[in-house]
Amino acid sequence: MIKTDILIVGAGPVGLFTVFEAGLLKLKCHIVDILPQVGGQLSEIYPKKPIYDIPGYPSVLAGDLVDNLMEQIAPFKPTFTLGEKADEIKKIDDKLYQMTTDRGTVIQAPVIAIAGGLGCFTPRKPPIEGIEHYEPNGVDYMVRDPEKYRDKTLVIAGGGDSALDWTIELCDIAKKISLVHRRASFRGALDSVDKVMALAQAGKIDLITEAQAVGLKGDSGLSHVTVKTKHDTDPKDIQADYFIPLFGLTPKLGPIAEWGLNISRGAIEVNTEDYSTNVPGIYAIGDINTYPGKLKLILCGFHEGTLMVQSAFKYIYPDQKLSFKYTTVSGVNAFE
Repeated sequence: MIKTDILIVGAGPVGLFTVFEAGLLKLKCHIVDILPQVGGQLSEIYPKKPIYDIPGYPSVLAGDLVDNLMEQIAPFKPTFTLGEKADEIKKIDDKLYQMTTDRGTVIQAPVIAIAGGLGCFTPRKPPIEGIEHYEPNGVDYMVRDPEKYRDKTLVIAGGGDSALDWTIELCDIAKKISLVHRRASFRGALDSVDKVMALAQAGKIDLITEAQAVGLKGDSGLSHVTVKTKHDTDPKDIQADYFIPLFGLTPKLGPIAEWGLNISRGAIEVNTEDYSTNVPGIYAIGDINTYPGKLKLILCGFHEGTLMVQSAFKYIYPDQKLSFKYTTVSGVNAFE
């Protein structure tokens, strides 16, 4: 039996930073995550991808951000259950929940903070016949290690931030990159769009818009991607060592969907005053929640976690006065 003050479901950056904010209020945290390591999507999907919108870091690799967060929360000694899925939840008394994982680990806490990112996520696959045949050797739905593509010929498909960012990052690593997008305009960040357009104008990448990848070819592995454009009658085969379709992730809440929470379009509805759900003592922070004006940014999740722990303290200790202190004055050691 594990007992803690706040049970955090999700060991991504938002869940990790919440441990820090809770530690400042002397609240202990235990984190459960289905992945075998901390970091969530940052570790699982793009540990080598630079992130540009973390305050104080002009650029930081996703994996390095996770390492820094772990160093930051170390003084508060959080505990972890990794490689296990948050499964059943039941209320023990008025202010105590008990969660059991799919492997039988039991955790009790008065407060649960759901920070599961996109929940159980799976990549959106393009409707290309026989694509599964090339998944072991030629088709990647995410970029884990850029060095894998050094001096290789790539076809990247997509029009969002991931497709744009990886086209930019891999441009100086890969031998050749063709970026295929079904529309003439992109939905990613304007700065990234400008950079991709500049690369195309300089002849550093092939930009193929109003087009779709419709087929894959190759014997022992991928050799060509068949692309059909809006204005050409016949599809064209483009040589490729790797095809990287980046169409985002399909979120699945899993067992969380059965916990009696108000859910809208696969996300948990929250009150923006403290990111509480409709169930007392259960909060949702980060990409897994939804509210008017929601932005799925790490820094927004940090803000949500910060306000959440303030509310959690009042929920756990309604008769105790909460004294807010600045770390610049007291330092972290004063909160341990």
